[in-house]
Amino acid sequence: MGLFDKIFKKEAEKPKEDLPKIKPKNLKDETMNKFIKDAKMPVLVDCWADWCVPCKQLAPSIAELAAEYNGKIYVTKLNTEKNRKMSQKYSIKSIPTILYFKNGKLVTRTVGALPKKSVKKVIEDKLLK
Repeated sequence: MGLFDKIFKKEAEKPKEDLPKIKPKNLKDETMNKFIKDAKMPVLVDCWADWCVPCKQLAPSIAELAAEYNGKIYVTKLNTEKNRKMSQKYSIKSIPTILYFKNGKLVTRTVGALPKKSVKKVIEDKLLK
């Protein structure tokens, strides 16, 4: 078992809080720009694909973040295989990539299946300050 697997195993073993089940909103090429521009809160966009194993490992954390930050940020998903225009516009070269928007502008991005606590740190430092 590698370090990557150990990190995700530890997070999977942690007890889950009783949070409401909130699914991240799915964005598309046709809706993403308007959604981000009109958003009243910061937006996190998880860029993923069906075949991507690290994306699948990250998905439960993204769902938990959607519940934890409900009412503070929008947590969304963008399937890069089905939405090539936005993937190209934001230069998505590796997945998973998470894009972080504030006031309609891209403020930062992370690449790779980061542990949930790392994503939370970026949210707190870049989106909620």
